[in-house]
Amino acid sequence: MPQLVLASSSPRRRELLDLVNVPYEARKQLVDESKMTCRSPRAYVHALAELKGRSVPFSVDNEVILSADTVVSFEGNVLGKPKNREQAFQMLSMLSGNIHDVYTGVMIRSSEQETIFVEKTSVEFWPLSKEDINDYLDTGDSYDKAGAYGIQSHGSILVKQIKGDYYNVVGLPLSRVIRSLRSYGIYPDLSQQEHKVTGNS
Repeated sequence: MPQLVLASSSPRRRELLDLVNVPYEARKQLVDESKMTCRSPRAYVHALAELKGRSVPFSVDNEVILSADTVVSFEGNVLGKPKNREQAFQMLSMLSGNIHDVYTGVMIRSSEQETIFVEKTSVEFWPLSKEDINDYLDTGDSYDKAGAYGIQSHGSILVKQIKGDYYNVVGLPLSRVIRSLRSYGIYPDLSQQEHKVTGNS
């Protein structure tokens, strides 16, 4: 049976795969993102997802490697993870009352085939006061997230609406990934998921 390898240290991507009961092994990848020169957000995540995916070698022949990278883009500029509170404040001030785009590049590869695609979701923020932004920054939720917010946690209160895949904003366009994995012989265990939901009701 094919074995899925998640080439990522992101806890959010692990949580998303766990959500639909896809068995996988997490394996760290080491790439130098500072050398990336792509200016287009779409090209950037495409190239970085591929770079991450190719940086992880196959341990056995039946492995399928999944890699991804997510960025926030506003007016064509890529917003990565903020280095400090001041930078996080600046990012959220830019996004306040505006629409921005979230791009995730995904690469899936086996020894016999590979798939690369980019998913885009548009996100609109409510107009935010300085107090709104500082209250959010006080939660500490900003610093390990592109664009300085997490839609799946405290940052949800900043978001007015989205157009596209919600999970793409979290860090992985889950539905499209699962459908793409079918051609590699990897499927979620939905019977186990149903059992969990039933058992917790």
